[in-house]
This record gives sequence, C-alpha cells and structure tokens, in this order.
Amino acid sequence: MSTFTLAPARPVLVDRLVSRRLLMDIVFIVSGALLTGLLAQVSIPTWPVPITGQTLAVLLVGSALGAARGAISMVLYAVLGIVGLPVFSDWSHGIGVIGGFTGGYIVGFIASAALIGWIAQREWDHRIWRALISAVAGTLVTFAIGLVWLWATLGLAGYPNDLNSVLVGGLYPFIIGGIVKAVIAAIVIGGSWRIIERRDARKAAGQL
Repeated sequence: MSTFTLAPARPVLVDRLVSRRLLMDIVFIVSGALLTGLLAQVSIPTWPVPITGQTLAVLLVGSALGAARGAISMVLYAVLGIVGLPVFSDWSHGIGVIGGFTGGYIVGFIASAALIGWIAQREWDHRIWRALISAVAGTLVTFAIGLVWLWATLGLAGYPNDLNSVLVGGLYPFIIGGIVKAVIAAIVIGGSWRIIERRDARKAAGQL
C-alpha cells in the first residue's frame, strides 16, 4: 500500500535525503516557514521596505521542497505572522503587515516558491548555473508582485507612488543583495545535488 505524500512524482532535493512520507512533508513545510521567519530577522531597516534574508529562504525552500510543499510552506509563514507569531521582519506580526508596504513581497514568496519548485521538479537545479537561473526567476516573481503592491499601498497612504518612487523604495536597494542571495542559493542547491550524484555514482560503482 502506498504512503500518501505531497512530494512530486519527480524527486526534489529533500526527497533524495529522506523517505517520502506525509510526516516528513509536514516537517519540511514547517521548517521552511520557520527558516523564512528566522532569516526575516536578518535585516537592514530601509523605508518603505527593509532589506532582509527572507528571499534567500524562499529560494532554498522552493528548490528543496518542490512546488506544492514550497508554496504551502510560504502560505504557512504568512499565516503564522498574521495570527500573531513574530515571524515578519523586525519581529513584527499581524494582518497590518500584509496590508502594508511589504505585504506584496510576502504574497510574492508563495508564487516564487511555487515557480522555483516547479523548475526544480524538472531537474533544472541539478547544476549550479541552471539553479542560478531558477533563483533569478523566483526573485523576479517576488519583486513583480511586491512592487505592484507597494505602488498601491503607497498611493493609499498618500505617499508618492510614481514609477521612480516605487523603484527607489522597492527595487533599487535590493538588486545587489538579490544577486548575492541568488548565487548563494544556486551554490547550496546545485552543490548539494553534485554531492548526491557523486554519492550515487560511488554506490553504483561499488555494486559492479
């Protein structure tokens, strides 16, 4: 009898490390949400959007867990913050954060993790350079949603929300950090796959 799991048909990184079971799915989903909350506290206070380590967590979680579990993990992260756990940047929480300037980025994490996970399920993250392309794509999704949200909330709050103001507040300060985090994620994910593939090759050679 098969064991129910949220794991995709094609194994992603975590599926090569542990057995594919629902219990492990839950552990990974919760761990991904907590990792995102932890890296959210690695921040540089800038207005209206702080620079944080959250996007690095999203890239790692999406690639490691796949589309469904990665997206669910980011939904859980948002829900935990909404209900009162201080998992948003600067230990903040509440529905007001989602409705504020940074809310679009948090929503964008869900779409980003889903996209990166979908790419990972097609084995694009097995090489560092392709994992980098995936990470950049996921980062762009986060900012696309975040910037539209920022434009809307700045306007509602009575602040300038012309294109330049939105880009200055929500994109330009994050470009260098976004590149660095994409490179780190690509090295971690792609490098992990290299280690697994070498291990498998040694096992196969030992069985000959």
